[in-house]
Amino acid sequence: MHMANGNRKIYERREIFSQTIMLNNKTILITGGTGSFGHHFVDYVLKHYNPKKIIIYSRDEYKQFVMDNQYKEYRDVLRYFIGDVRDEARLKMAMKGADYAIHAAALKQVPACEYNPNEAIKTNINGAMNVINASLEAGVKKVVALSTDKAVNPVNLYGGTKLVSDKLFCAANAYGGADGTRFAVVRYGNVAGSRGSVIPFFRNIINNGGKELPITDYRMTRFWISLEQGVELVIKALEEARGGETFISKIPSFKITDLAQAMLPGCGMPEVGIREGEKLHEIMVTREDSLHTYEYEKHFIVYPHYNWWGKKDVIPGGKLAEPEFEYSSGTNTEWLSIEDLKEKLKTDLDEH
Repeated sequence: MHMANGNRKIYERREIFSQTIMLNNKTILITGGTGSFGHHFVDYVLKHYNPKKIIIYSRDEYKQFVMDNQYKEYRDVLRYFIGDVRDEARLKMAMKGADYAIHAAALKQVPACEYNPNEAIKTNINGAMNVINASLEAGVKKVVALSTDKAVNPVNLYGGTKLVSDKLFCAANAYGGADGTRFAVVRYGNVAGSRGSVIPFFRNIINNGGKELPITDYRMTRFWISLEQGVELVIKALEEARGGETFISKIPSFKITDLAQAMLPGCGMPEVGIREGEKLHEIMVTREDSLHTYEYEKHFIVYPHYNWWGKKDVIPGGKLAEPEFEYSSGTNTEWLSIEDLKEKLKTDLDEH
């Protein structure tokens, strides 16, 4: 194993791969593939599988250039397509021959979506439909779309567009037919340290000598998930999805005030008021969805409300959630202490 681009790991190809051989000698396409998720997904797949080809589909030619140099040993495996998910024709061209597809492309900055609603709709909703159409035409086996906690009871436009996107991907199973393309969704919150999250915001204040970290609301909580956990959940969805499921990791919660103290012990914490489009707590499973939610050892699955093939195909090993169960960061059973957060800040951050 060697290192590239700072601390990010790139793995040498192994002779022995994962116990499952699902992705061996297969072609995988990733929309938005030059982002944080794309890098980590590529690392994971190269470590555990022997893929035939990984297609990186994204808009930014410079990021593709950088990624190509980072993974230059794998130019026999990695392919790069410049394209936008708004461009259905280009997607169909890129999708030819793909066995699996991961949809990670999105406009995801909440303020940007609020001020540019048409652009958010074009990328997050129309783009999702284009991915679906291209996948169906290419005969892709499975498609996994990345979602967000903000799609649950949305209070901002970004969340609203992702809710529609989730519904489109779940409903797309009806188009695939009993033996056609399968679509599933993976839902998680802000990845630790990612752009737009509170950690880089706090870190910038600390690096500039600040002694106070502003808190929008002292009651605020969030889930903690690393990108590695997000990638592992996507792999599980690829392996297990039968069509229309939403996969959700079981992950710990933390208080924003505890995070501030973990990053700058003894700091002042002025309460500045909740921002537009912000929630007090992240919710992954609503009470309404509890009727269709099964709990497994390390994750939940929300099964589709509609039955397209005449039977409910539940993955073994889970149990039906209690009526009116809600999976919220504010009422979680697992919490990170200040000391836990200090350790997580050393090991789990992703700042692409």
